[in-house]
Amino acid sequence: MTLLATYLPDFSFQEVHSCVVSASTDTVISAAADYSPEADPVFRKMIGIRELPTRFARFLKGTQAQLPQPFGMHNFTQLERCDGAELAYGLVGRFWRSDFGLVPIQDGSMFLSFDMPAVAKLALGFSATRQADGTTLLITETRVFCPDRASWLKFAPYWYVIRPFSGLIRHRILAAVKRTSEAVGMHGKDI
Repeated sequence: MTLLATYLPDFSFQEVHSCVVSASTDTVISAAADYSPEADPVFRKMIGIRELPTRFARFLKGTQAQLPQPFGMHNFTQLERCDGAELAYGLVGRFWRSDFGLVPIQDGSMFLSFDMPAVAKLALGFSATRQADGTTLLITETRVFCPDRASWLKFAPYWYVIRPFSGLIRHRILAAVKRTSEAVGMHGKDI
């Protein structure tokens, strides 16, 4: 993925998943861009479990009315989109913390220049490649960069705990993008 190589060439952790889609690359990238994992009940349940410590702590403090919106794609920043080819999102934070320790970033330029000790950078990408048989190979890749040993030591246990669930979510995203893309193609709107 060239966008991920641009935005996060060095990384500490990586996860890659793929599927074959019977639709054009443009349709597939558009479906990936439009996908909202918050609509998936499995995603909502997993995020709910992940956020239990924060919600419980706020309940004990009597501050549950101040709870932020549950974690989702709205927390990510679209870094760049190359129609019919790639799409990249970024997220910056201390993901091992119960509140994710997110640091807002405005755009791809801010993501590239962000450099703070003990704060990790995550890039999530989708790439669509036309195959010889007319199908599209859709790949999703997640990269996480920990800038120092302290952040790596905090993130690594978190990564190994959440990775199976993250993989399940990625497979569900791929399946949903595939369904949507192929449905568009069946209705004659595909190229």
